Amino acid sequence: MLKEKINEDLTAALKSGSGDIISALRFLFSIIKNKELEKRTKLSKENKPVEELEKLSELSDDETISVVLGEIKKHKESIIQYEKGGRKDLAEKETAELEILKKYAPEEMGEEELRAVVKKKISETGGVTVKDFGKIMGQVMAEVKGRAGGDAVKKIIEKEFK
Repeated sequence: MLKEKINEDLTAALKSGSGDIISALRFLFSIIKNKELEKRTKLSKENKPVEELEKLSELSDDETISVVLGEIKKHKESIIQYEKGGRKDLAEKETAELEILKKYAPEEMGEEELRAVVKKKISETGGVTVKDFGKIMGQVMAEVKGRAGGDAVKKIIEKEFK
């Protein structure tokens, strides 16, 4: 599981004394733990047996990837804001952490591969009007699950509708 890989890498970083890696992975791991706590709280309200809560509240790889992708997005936004504010030092720190986090995200889809998925979804739904845009967008995003950003998908769909 991805969570275990992150934990193993954190342990290795602690042993080697890699400060940037330790900082980034500790933060990521704490966010994962918080998401598991949220999940456990929801499950406990559904009157699930206490013995099963621990196992049921563990994040799946897909959920963990969602956490990683969320953090990547936050880092990208922070980098932009720090650069606008003239804080090059903080932008560099965020960039270094971003590179560490990218190791745990799925490999991004190339434009041609993404275009093929879009064309397939358009042909499956028979959608060729602007009304079908949202439906196709949702189906494509569900299929690519973090391997492509919404902006890239939107641009390709728009090109296909022209």
